[in-house]
Amino acid sequence: MIRENLDKVTEEIRRACQRAGRAEESVTLLAVSKTMPAEMLEEAHAWGVTEFGENKVQEIVEKAEKLGTQAYHFHMIGHLQKNKVKKAVQLSVMIHSVDSLALARCIDKEANRLGKRQDILLEVNIAQEESKFGVRASDVPELAKEIFKLPNVCLRGLMTVAPYTAFPEENRKYFREMHNLLVDINRQNMDNRPMDILSMGMTGDYPIAIEEGATHVRVGTGIFGERYYAAKEQK
Repeated sequence: MIRENLDKVTEEIRRACQRAGRAEESVTLLAVSKTMPAEMLEEAHAWGVTEFGENKVQEIVEKAEKLGTQAYHFHMIGHLQKNKVKKAVQLSVMIHSVDSLALARCIDKEANRLGKRQDILLEVNIAQEESKFGVRASDVPELAKEIFKLPNVCLRGLMTVAPYTAFPEENRKYFREMHNLLVDINRQNMDNRPMDILSMGMTGDYPIAIEEGATHVRVGTGIFGERYYAAKEQK
């Protein structure tokens, strides 16, 4: 099942890139493996997947213990609490969900302790949904300016979780706003180094996100099928 699903997703990425006049290599696929057992990650890895997105630090810890972090690159894509920062920095190649200067400073402090420079993204609540985490688009430039001052984090770009909708085309405007926001910040040349990552688009709308400039798409059910919530709850 996973191989067939990956083939479909890869083909959709190829077609979306073709429509947008982009190279297929400009898009990184994150297999969102939250709630999935390590064995399913191993199967995806066997077919070429190396980047995995997790919503909870504890799941990264459990899977890293079984699989390691050399061949399996874990991305923290869920809301990150300060008391979980230590493990997130230790095991994540990138933290997509930074939504405050306080959290960025906490990550910076832990990265310094570990002797690394942590790649991060700013999470933007582009649709201003009350149920979602993330900063307002209008607050991003000033927040980015402050984060660029931190020596042990590297602000690589922006992330958003678009609204759930049965009509993916409705999210195009939000993806376009995210791309424009990234371009506007880069024009300000705050850190003499342009941000190059735009993490947006999930199973239901990632082709549209790619057409609007996404560099990283987060696909879960499109690869692994339905979540294992029930199975985990029974344990």
